[in-house]
Amino acid sequence: MSEPIDVNRRLAAVFSADIEGYSRLMGADEVGTLKGLTERRAILDKAIADHRGRIANTAGDSVLAEFGSAVDAVQCGGAQQVKNIDEPIRAYVAGRLRDTPSAAALAKPSKSPTLPDKPSIAVLPFQNMSGDPEQEYFADGIAEDVLTTLSKIQELLVIARNSSFMFKGQGRDIREIGRILGARYVLEGSVRKSGNRVRLTAQLIDSLNGGHVWADRFEGDLNDVFELQDRITQDIVGALEVRLTLGEEARVWRKRSGSPLVYEHFHKGRTLYINFAKHTHAQARLELERALAINPDFIPALGTLAYVVTDQVRFGWESDGTTTYETALQYTARALTVDPNDYYAYVAMGYTRLFQRRHDEALAAGKKAMALGPSCSDAYHMAGMFLGYAGDFRKSAEYEQQAQRLSPISRNESMVDEARAKFHLGDLAVARDIASRVLIERPHWLTAQARCWPRPVRRLRPVPPSALPIRRASATHADRTPWCHRWP
Repeated sequence: MSEPIDVNRRLAAVFSADIEGYSRLMGADEVGTLKGLTERRAILDKAIADHRGRIANTAGDSVLAEFGSAVDAVQCGGAQQVKNIDEPIRAYVAGRLRDTPSAAALAKPSKSPTLPDKPSIAVLPFQNMSGDPEQEYFADGIAEDVLTTLSKIQELLVIARNSSFMFKGQGRDIREIGRILGARYVLEGSVRKSGNRVRLTAQLIDSLNGGHVWADRFEGDLNDVFELQDRITQDIVGALEVRLTLGEEARVWRKRSGSPLVYEHFHKGRTLYINFAKHTHAQARLELERALAINPDFIPALGTLAYVVTDQVRFGWESDGTTTYETALQYTARALTVDPNDYYAYVAMGYTRLFQRRHDEALAAGKKAMALGPSCSDAYHMAGMFLGYAGDFRKSAEYEQQAQRLSPISRNESMVDEARAKFHLGDLAVARDIASRVLIERPHWLTAQARCWPRPVRRLRPVPPSALPIRRASATHADRTPWCHRWP
């Protein structure tokens, strides 16, 4: 017989938790999700420590903790002292991780935008019916492609993705969504992908009365997805009785090729890009290059790569500005070779030209983007920014206001540039009001942007408490170079 082995046993209560739908939340809003996770982890870590627990491991969204006493573990689980009640009670928080200030603003929206004279439409993210959370990127890509195509049509007002996708997974009443976004019609749908087969369903709803204007189902091979998307768009245009000009016919219904699997890498890349950190930009570039390996002509990936490369210089991560800016322009040139009428490529081109201090060329690209994408909020925002740096502050403010109409919820970047324009026009009170509203609603977006405002605007009133995280974050995150240091 082998020698007996000494075994030390001890009792412990093990706590294990993770976040429901974490991958989906990260795909929809990485910055807001990480902020929410950090805030909740701080609360959770303190509660565990206060009850003599020990965090054994953390990975991404998960937490594994150990308690030496089951009593300590149970007491850590939520009993709270409530005012005017002697005994502690069980308290639970019912909320979503992505309840960032922007999402919270949906519950108490400001005055609803007025419906325009022409048909207005919001495209909601399509539901992923595949049972695989990793297919969220694919489903979002389908909806976004339909939205992008519709936004090229002059006789439609199309709400920007940044606003309409804020309603992802919320189950809100369509009439309420239409009122908040200022859209008469709302498109919703679902995507089911199984093997090499795809089924799309879509329905167009009148937000004034909740009635169905049009609905249909489309099914085909994976490689037929672009054609299926165009059939949805064509049916919507027909249902709304919108007549396209000959130029729009050619621009909107252009032939596309390649695998729709490109969506996954593109959306991952863009999500990483908007985190604005050196390591996430490097990861974003890899994902976008993987997208182009699947489809070298995928214009959204080419345009976003131009942004990524430009920001390498803008944030001080690349010293050779001349060569790097030319690389960015090569990406936009490739995109325009594929489609000379793509507005996103012109927006990206203008962005690079701005940082080359070639303001006239930046403005020309911005105006071209607005003409080709009349419902593109980014085109109006960027053109407004270009005009601001060219010295036309009155027109800059007008363009930024139109950008905000097209994106009624997610509009902080545009509001910052409107505040700058108002300041230079001498309307200091309005500039101060706009800047303060941005700080209160989304302070975590302004770690860098707050420094871009002219100093007199920031001195018009004391710094609100909501702005204090900006200063702390600037000192803490050394890899996030302040944007204003490299603004033209």
